[in-house]
Amino acid sequence: MTAIQTVPDNAHFLRQALRGNALFSGLSGLTSLLAASSLANFTGIEQTAVFPILGLILIPYGLLLFWATRQPVLDVKVAKTAVMLDILWVIGSILLLLGGWLPLTLAGKWTIGLLAEAVATFAILQTIGLRRLTH
Repeated sequence: MTAIQTVPDNAHFLRQALRGNALFSGLSGLTSLLAASSLANFTGIEQTAVFPILGLILIPYGLLLFWATRQPVLDVKVAKTAVMLDILWVIGSILLLLGGWLPLTLAGKWTIGLLAEAVATFAILQTIGLRRLTH
C-alpha cells in the first residue's frame, strides 16, 4: 500500500483554483445534461448522446474536485490529475477544431475554443498553486 502524498494547509491558492474548476465543471456538466438538444443544434454536433454523456462525466468530476478541496489536507495527486485532465481536454479540443470530423457551426467552433481557453486557465492556475507549495 502506497502512502498518499499530501500537502499542508498552506494550499489556499490551489484550493481556490480547484474549487473554481469544480464549479465550472459541475455547471458545464449540468448544462450539458439539461440542454443537450439545444447544445447539439447550437454547436452542430448531431450525435445527441454526446452532451448527456459529457454531463454525466463532468458533474461527478466537479463534485470530486470540490470534495477534495474540503479535505483537511489536500491530496497533491488530485491536483496533478486535474491539471493533466485539463491539458488533455485542451488538446482534445484543438484536435476537434482542426480535425474537421464534426460539422460544427461557427458558434460551435467558438464555444469549443472558448471552453478550451477556460480549461487551460484552470490548468495554469492549478499549476501555479502546485508550484507555490514547493517554493
